Amino acid sequence: MKIRRRALSSLSLVLTLAAACSDDGGGDTAGAGGMGGGGAGGSAGGDAATSFEVTIENVTPARDYRVAGVFNTPVGESMPGPLFPEKSFELRVGALPGDRLSFTTMFGQSNDLFYAPDGAGIALYDEAGKPVSGDVTDQVLLWDAGSEANEEPGAGPNQAPRQSGPNTGAKDPDNTVRLVQDDYTYPAVEEVIQVTVTPEPGNEFTIRITNMSEVGTLMPEGGEPAAVPLSPGLFVVHTMADPLFTVGQAYPGNGLEAQAEDGNPMMLHEGVMPRAGLTSPAAPGVAVVHGAAAPLFRSGEADRGKGLEMLAEDGNPTTLAESLEAEVGGESGLSSVLVYNTPVDASMPGPLLPGAKFSFTVTARPGERLSFASMLGQSNDLFFAPSEEGIALFDANGEPVSGDVSDQVTIWDAGTEANQWPGVGPDQAPRQAGPQMGADDPTDRVRAVDDGYLYPAANQMLKVTITPAL
Repeated sequence: MKIRRRALSSLSLVLTLAAACSDDGGGDTAGAGGMGGGGAGGSAGGDAATSFEVTIENVTPARDYRVAGVFNTPVGESMPGPLFPEKSFELRVGALPGDRLSFTTMFGQSNDLFYAPDGAGIALYDEAGKPVSGDVTDQVLLWDAGSEANEEPGAGPNQAPRQSGPNTGAKDPDNTVRLVQDDYTYPAVEEVIQVTVTPEPGNEFTIRITNMSEVGTLMPEGGEPAAVPLSPGLFVVHTMADPLFTVGQAYPGNGLEAQAEDGNPMMLHEGVMPRAGLTSPAAPGVAVVHGAAAPLFRSGEADRGKGLEMLAEDGNPTTLAESLEAEVGGESGLSSVLVYNTPVDASMPGPLLPGAKFSFTVTARPGERLSFASMLGQSNDLFFAPSEEGIALFDANGEPVSGDVSDQVTIWDAGTEANQWPGVGPDQAPRQAGPQMGADDPTDRVRAVDDGYLYPAANQMLKVTITPAL
């Protein structure tokens, strides 16, 4: 079989050209030993061989929010708490053109008022696709959640600084979310809150929320001059309309009431987090049946230079498959190598999108194990794989293994390229101008991913099942 090498400029091209790893006829994955891997021979001697169907399914759910989280600890402080004058909350987000920022934070001297952008959110890029920079406070508004009747700001006995407990005030006769519109006087938004956006490398942004109020910002007739504390809040990065509330509709039961009345964003957070995070394709990959441990990598050691870098950075399994093919039957303990590259029911090789699956067959004897590797597409050099020992295909009694083995799969960092925010980094395959464009990883070793960014668990992205042939 001839393996053609191609230069690749994007993830979609990389994955399409993965067909070069299979026969010229195209659409099917190679069978066990299909890269010239010697079929079922290998380290286990004359024991009876068993065929296994292996299915790798992308089970990543659809996400409403690219990023979501809580801001609750003022800059320079070690414990969560409210934001007092001259203090700031700071948060970091990753975003692409078209993404917008929404957030909520309570106007502390009120019954149920909160600051937030309108339903569209704050654009993080301009119409030309350039990152926004500077003061965006003019896009922040003061809203009434419609959950509790308003009292004079800074003096009401049922407002958070003075109430005996949460939910002590009378119900608002108008239960709709709306711009604040009662007979009381409120300070201008910019007298209480300032929001700035600062672009950072890697399509990231620093958002800074500063309390601009001071004693005397509120001058209630029934109380003392006061500043306005701001509460911890929730933020989301999104492309949808009305991500947290809809103007003119009743306040949703998603936790907005607790945020607006008591400054507590955690109920909002609980509802948002299952709908937030990374959605990614998985790339075509390489699978091997082996007897010895660590056929693809060893945790804590540098990449071996046999093609794992190209698989992990560009979704191209060609070089790794060719390197492993040369080791079949040798001291490495490899008995077969194959490339899987065409999703079930697809006519052409390509990426494994949510809801799709790869399926291939391997043949093994007792004592042999399965290892595989597929790039996490929305990353710099991350890949899905079992541990270096691989997945046992037989139990201690020599019986074939059957069932879901997803919990044995990990997201690994190849250690060849510095990581950027998952799903937005400009040097990640879907956005880079060509292969291997990113900065080198200073750690330079293969390890389970631990870079400070948030990733779903591997088994929340891929479902891997093994079924022995009858």
